[in-house]
Amino acid sequence: MIRKIVQIDGDKCNGCGLCVPACAEGAIRIVNGKAVLSADNLCDGLGACLGDCPQNAISIIERDAEQFDEEAVAQHLQQTGVKGAADAAGHPQNYHGSGGCPGSRVMSFDRPPIETERNSPAPQSSQLSQWPVQLHLVPVTAPYFKDADLLIAADCVPFAYPEFHRDFLAGKALVIGCPKLDDNRFYQAKLTELFRVSSIRSVTVLRMEVPCCAGIVMAARQALADCGKEIPFNEIVVGIKGDVQP
Repeated sequence: MIRKIVQIDGDKCNGCGLCVPACAEGAIRIVNGKAVLSADNLCDGLGACLGDCPQNAISIIERDAEQFDEEAVAQHLQQTGVKGAADAAGHPQNYHGSGGCPGSRVMSFDRPPIETERNSPAPQSSQLSQWPVQLHLVPVTAPYFKDADLLIAADCVPFAYPEFHRDFLAGKALVIGCPKLDDNRFYQAKLTELFRVSSIRSVTVLRMEVPCCAGIVMAARQALADCGKEIPFNEIVVGIKGDVQP
């Protein structure tokens, strides 16, 4: 039958594996460093994996393909041990059978409440509650973005500001990037899709005072304008000496 189905361009694919957990049906796996479709009947053709490919190697086409089979999907997921993108996010070990990149597996983890006493001698604990964090790597459908307060931080901020975890990261979902070294148009497109498909409650952009770092703010503001949603927005500027700019 002629129907819509995923097509993966092997020349563009770099094998990062982000599409693997993004496919709830487990229809994609990594073979010899490239993403491939396991079987036509496992792909529903809806393209949930498209937005998670940083190389734009995945598209939806129409061709003669076996009909999508939900029973085959259930059997496949049981055999491989993958429960689908949403369920497996809390159990990253489930991705081993799918061949995803270990460094890109989606993880959420609980953190204890942060110590509020600034002068306490007790060591401060990490407030990072997710993985990955790089904007190129995070799936826009990751469960940790649901009803989250999003912190968009320039790469250099945690090095310049010593209390980054306590003052800014605690209780927030995080994405990081560098607008000088990366494609800011990609950031804008990725953030637009993230805002569109996830129930983000607020956005805080944390950047350095250097002019080039303003690019990440521009990308976030334009993404908010493009997504069609009204989401509270806050910009914070950190000086190169570690102080918060007025």
